[in-house]
Amino acid sequence: MDRLIYTAMSGSAQALEQQAIVANNLANASTTGFRAQLETYRAVPMSFGDGSTINDNTTRTFVLSSTPGADYTPGPIQQTGNPLDVAIQGAGWLSVQTADGNEAYTRAGNLHIDENGQLVNATNQVVLGNGGPVSVPPGAQITIGKDGTVSALTPGDPPKAVVIVDQLKLVNPDPQTLTRGDDGLFRTADGNPADADPTVTLAPASLEGSNVNPVSAMVSMITNARQFQMQTQLLENADKNDQSANQILSFS
Repeated sequence: MDRLIYTAMSGSAQALEQQAIVANNLANASTTGFRAQLETYRAVPMSFGDGSTINDNTTRTFVLSSTPGADYTPGPIQQTGNPLDVAIQGAGWLSVQTADGNEAYTRAGNLHIDENGQLVNATNQVVLGNGGPVSVPPGAQITIGKDGTVSALTPGDPPKAVVIVDQLKLVNPDPQTLTRGDDGLFRTADGNPADADPTVTLAPASLEGSNVNPVSAMVSMITNARQFQMQTQLLENADKNDQSANQILSFS
Protein backbone atom coordinates (compact mmCIF):
# COMPACT_ATOMS: atom_id res chain seq x y z
CA MET A 1 0.00 0.00 0.00
CA ASP A 2 2.95 2.31 0.57
CA ARG A 3 3.53 2.48 -3.20
CA LEU A 4 0.25 4.32 -3.64
CA ILE A 5 1.09 6.60 -0.72
CA TYR A 6 4.50 7.52 -2.14
CA THR A 7 3.10 8.25 -5.60
CA ALA A 8 0.16 10.29 -4.32
CA MET A 9 2.32 12.15 -1.80
CA SER A 10 4.90 13.21 -4.37
CA GLY A 11 2.16 14.11 -6.84
CA SER A 12 0.35 16.38 -4.37
CA ALA A 13 3.60 18.07 -3.32
CA GLN A 14 4.55 18.86 -6.91
CA ALA A 15 1.04 20.05 -7.70
CA LEU A 16 1.49 22.68 -5.00
CA GLU A 17 4.86 23.68 -6.48
CA GLN A 18 3.31 23.96 -9.93
CA GLN A 19 0.56 26.10 -8.48
CA ALA A 20 3.15 28.48 -7.03
CA ILE A 21 4.77 28.88 -10.47
CA VAL A 22 1.45 29.58 -12.17
CA ALA A 23 0.46 32.01 -9.41
CA ASN A 24 3.73 33.90 -9.88
CA ASN A 25 3.08 34.14 -13.62
CA LEU A 26 -0.44 35.39 -13.03
CA ALA A 27 0.82 37.97 -10.51
CA ASN A 28 3.16 39.33 -13.20
CA ALA A 29 0.58 39.46 -15.98
CA SER A 30 0.97 43.26 -16.06
CA THR A 31 4.72 43.44 -15.31
CA THR A 32 6.73 45.17 -18.03
CA GLY A 33 8.83 42.75 -20.07
CA PHE A 34 8.02 39.74 -17.87
CA ARG A 35 8.72 36.28 -19.28
CA ALA A 36 6.36 33.52 -18.15
CA GLN A 37 7.98 30.60 -16.35
CA LEU A 38 7.22 27.20 -17.86
CA GLU A 39 6.33 24.19 -15.74
CA THR A 40 5.79 20.49 -16.32
CA TYR A 41 5.79 17.14 -14.53
CA ARG A 42 8.15 14.23 -14.96
CA ALA A 43 8.06 10.71 -13.54
CA VAL A 44 11.14 9.39 -11.75
CA PRO A 45 11.23 5.60 -11.19
CA MET A 46 12.78 4.51 -7.92
CA SER A 47 14.70 1.24 -7.83
CA PHE A 48 16.43 -0.58 -5.02
CA GLY A 49 19.73 -2.40 -5.47
CA ASP A 50 22.20 -2.28 -8.33
CA GLY A 51 20.06 -4.16 -10.85
CA SER A 52 22.06 -7.38 -10.55
CA THR A 53 19.24 -9.45 -9.02
CA ILE A 54 15.62 -10.08 -9.85
CA ASN A 55 14.53 -8.06 -6.84
CA ASP A 56 16.22 -4.89 -8.10
CA ASN A 57 13.20 -3.79 -10.11
CA THR A 58 11.44 -0.45 -10.00
CA THR A 59 9.06 -0.51 -7.06
CA ARG A 60 7.79 3.06 -6.94
CA THR A 61 7.50 6.09 -9.18
CA PHE A 62 7.92 9.58 -7.82
CA VAL A 63 6.49 12.69 -9.46
CA LEU A 64 8.82 15.67 -9.75
CA SER A 65 8.22 19.13 -11.11
CA SER A 66 10.48 20.10 -13.99
CA THR A 67 10.97 23.71 -15.03
CA PRO A 68 12.35 23.68 -18.57
CA GLY A 69 12.86 27.44 -18.65
CA ALA A 70 10.92 30.50 -19.68
CA ASP A 71 8.53 31.38 -22.45
CA TYR A 72 10.50 33.72 -24.71
CA THR A 73 7.52 34.73 -26.84
CA PRO A 74 7.54 38.56 -27.22
CA GLY A 75 4.87 40.45 -25.35
CA PRO A 76 2.66 43.22 -26.78
CA ILE A 77 4.33 46.58 -27.41
CA GLN A 78 2.48 49.76 -26.45
CA GLN A 79 3.58 53.33 -27.14
CA THR A 80 3.94 55.51 -24.05
CA GLY A 81 5.37 58.76 -25.40
CA ASN A 82 8.08 58.72 -22.71
CA PRO A 83 11.48 59.24 -24.41
CA LEU A 84 13.19 57.04 -21.80
CA ASP A 85 10.92 54.04 -22.44
CA VAL A 86 12.23 51.43 -24.87
CA ALA A 87 10.86 48.09 -26.05
CA ILE A 88 12.91 45.45 -27.82
CA GLN A 89 11.45 44.38 -31.13
CA GLY A 90 11.82 40.64 -31.62
CA ALA A 91 14.63 38.80 -29.90
CA GLY A 92 17.16 40.55 -27.69
CA TRP A 93 17.83 41.89 -24.21
CA LEU A 94 18.86 45.06 -22.40
CA SER A 95 22.00 44.78 -20.27
CA VAL A 96 22.02 45.98 -16.66
CA GLN A 97 24.52 45.89 -13.81
CA THR A 98 23.44 44.10 -10.66
CA ALA A 99 24.39 45.04 -7.10
CA ASP A 100 27.30 42.57 -7.13
CA GLY A 101 28.76 44.25 -10.22
CA ASN A 102 27.87 41.45 -12.62
CA GLU A 103 25.93 41.74 -15.84
CA ALA A 104 22.32 40.60 -16.24
CA TYR A 105 19.62 40.93 -18.88
CA THR A 106 16.03 42.12 -18.95
CA ARG A 107 13.27 43.01 -21.38
CA ALA A 108 11.84 45.70 -19.10
CA GLY A 109 12.63 49.02 -20.75
CA ASN A 110 10.95 51.46 -18.35
CA LEU A 111 14.09 53.51 -17.70
CA HIS A 112 14.77 56.71 -15.80
CA ILE A 113 17.69 58.85 -14.64
CA ASP A 114 18.70 58.59 -10.98
CA GLU A 115 20.18 61.25 -8.70
CA ASN A 116 23.68 60.35 -9.89
CA GLY A 117 22.84 61.10 -13.50
CA GLN A 118 22.93 57.44 -14.53
CA LEU A 119 20.38 55.68 -16.67
CA VAL A 120 18.71 52.98 -14.55
CA ASN A 121 15.78 50.61 -14.85
CA ALA A 122 12.64 50.45 -12.71
CA THR A 123 14.48 48.61 -9.92
CA ASN A 124 17.36 51.15 -9.98
CA GLN A 125 19.88 48.86 -11.63
CA VAL A 126 22.35 50.70 -13.81
CA VAL A 127 21.76 50.27 -17.54
CA LEU A 128 24.91 49.31 -19.42
CA GLY A 129 26.12 50.75 -22.69
CA ASN A 130 28.95 49.66 -24.90
CA GLY A 131 31.23 51.81 -22.75
CA GLY A 132 29.92 50.72 -19.37
CA PRO A 133 27.24 52.39 -17.23
CA VAL A 134 25.35 55.07 -19.14
CA SER A 135 25.70 58.55 -17.60
CA VAL A 136 23.94 61.62 -19.01
CA PRO A 137 24.61 65.36 -18.56
CA PRO A 138 22.54 67.05 -15.83
CA GLY A 139 19.25 68.49 -17.08
CA ALA A 140 19.82 67.26 -20.63
CA GLN A 141 17.00 66.12 -22.87
CA ILE A 142 17.56 62.46 -23.60
CA THR A 143 16.45 60.50 -26.66
CA ILE A 144 17.10 56.84 -27.45
CA GLY A 145 17.26 55.66 -31.05
CA LYS A 146 16.20 52.36 -32.59
CA ASP A 147 19.77 51.09 -32.46
CA GLY A 148 20.09 52.01 -28.77
CA THR A 149 22.01 55.24 -29.34
CA VAL A 150 21.56 57.59 -26.37
CA SER A 151 21.62 61.26 -27.40
CA ALA A 152 21.58 64.30 -25.14
CA LEU A 153 20.62 67.92 -25.79
CA THR A 154 21.69 70.41 -23.13
CA PRO A 155 19.10 73.09 -22.27
CA GLY A 156 19.68 76.27 -24.28
CA ASP A 157 21.63 74.57 -27.05
CA PRO A 158 20.32 74.51 -30.64
CA PRO A 159 18.83 71.21 -31.91
CA LYS A 160 21.94 70.57 -34.00
CA ALA A 161 24.07 70.45 -30.84
CA VAL A 162 22.87 66.97 -29.95
CA VAL A 163 25.65 64.89 -28.42
CA ILE A 164 25.81 61.08 -28.56
CA VAL A 165 26.40 59.91 -25.00
CA ASP A 166 26.64 56.17 -25.53
CA GLN A 167 24.85 53.21 -27.09
CA LEU A 168 22.85 50.75 -25.04
CA LYS A 169 24.39 47.29 -24.91
CA LEU A 170 21.82 45.12 -26.65
CA VAL A 171 22.51 41.38 -26.62
CA ASN A 172 20.87 38.32 -28.09
CA PRO A 173 22.40 35.15 -26.58
CA ASP A 174 20.99 31.70 -27.20
CA PRO A 175 17.97 31.28 -24.87
CA GLN A 176 19.24 27.81 -23.97
CA THR A 177 22.27 29.44 -22.33
CA LEU A 178 20.22 31.75 -20.11
CA THR A 179 19.03 31.14 -16.56
CA ARG A 180 16.47 33.13 -14.60
CA GLY A 181 17.46 34.48 -11.20
CA ASP A 182 15.27 35.04 -8.17
CA ASP A 183 15.31 38.76 -8.99
CA GLY A 184 13.63 38.11 -12.36
CA LEU A 185 16.77 38.94 -14.34
CA PHE A 186 18.39 36.55 -16.78
CA ARG A 187 22.07 35.62 -16.80
CA THR A 188 24.31 33.45 -18.91
CA ALA A 189 24.82 29.97 -17.50
CA ASP A 190 28.61 30.33 -17.47
CA GLY A 191 28.50 33.80 -15.92
CA ASN A 192 30.36 35.46 -18.78
CA PRO A 193 28.89 38.64 -20.32
CA ALA A 194 27.18 38.19 -23.67
CA ASP A 195 28.49 40.04 -26.70
CA ALA A 196 26.62 43.04 -28.06
CA ASP A 197 24.44 42.27 -31.07
CA PRO A 198 24.02 45.14 -33.57
CA THR A 199 20.98 43.45 -35.15
CA VAL A 200 18.81 43.99 -32.04
CA THR A 201 16.44 46.92 -32.56
CA LEU A 202 14.34 49.01 -30.21
CA ALA A 203 10.94 50.63 -30.38
CA PRO A 204 11.53 54.10 -28.85
CA ALA A 205 9.00 55.63 -26.46
CA SER A 206 7.33 52.24 -26.03
CA LEU A 207 7.11 49.43 -23.51
CA GLU A 208 6.73 45.69 -23.93
CA GLY A 209 4.08 44.07 -21.78
CA SER A 210 4.15 40.69 -20.09
CA ASN A 211 3.75 37.61 -22.28
CA VAL A 212 1.58 35.89 -19.65
CA ASN A 213 -1.89 34.95 -20.86
CA PRO A 214 -4.15 35.51 -17.82
CA VAL A 215 -6.87 33.19 -19.14
CA SER A 216 -4.41 30.32 -19.70
CA ALA A 217 -2.87 30.94 -16.28
CA MET A 218 -6.29 30.75 -14.62
CA VAL A 219 -7.06 27.50 -16.43
CA SER A 220 -3.72 26.08 -15.26
CA MET A 221 -4.51 27.06 -11.68
CA ILE A 222 -7.85 25.25 -11.83
CA THR A 223 -6.19 22.18 -13.37
CA ASN A 224 -3.50 22.10 -10.69
CA ALA A 225 -6.13 22.46 -7.96
CA ARG A 226 -8.05 19.49 -9.33
CA GLN A 227 -4.88 17.43 -9.60
CA PHE A 228 -4.02 18.22 -5.99
CA GLN A 229 -7.52 17.24 -4.92
CA MET A 230 -7.21 13.94 -6.81
CA GLN A 231 -3.88 13.16 -5.13
CA THR A 232 -5.27 13.88 -1.66
CA GLN A 233 -8.21 11.58 -2.39
CA LEU A 234 -5.74 8.82 -3.27
CA LEU A 235 -4.03 9.38 0.07
CA GLU A 236 -7.36 9.09 1.85
CA ASN A 237 -8.15 5.88 -0.03
CA ALA A 238 -4.77 4.45 0.89
CA ASP A 239 -5.40 5.28 4.54
CA LYS A 240 -8.82 3.61 4.46
CA ASN A 241 -7.34 0.53 2.83
CA ASP A 242 -4.66 0.36 5.53
CA GLN A 243 -7.29 0.61 8.25
CA SER A 244 -9.33 -2.15 6.64
CA ALA A 245 -6.25 -4.36 6.33
CA ASN A 246 -5.42 -3.80 9.99
CA GLN A 247 -8.94 -4.81 11.01
CA ILE A 248 -8.72 -8.01 8.97
CA LEU A 249 -5.36 -8.85 10.56
CA SER A 250 -6.72 -8.19 14.05
CA PHE A 251 -9.68 -10.53 13.43
CA SER A 252 -7.37 -13.29 12.28
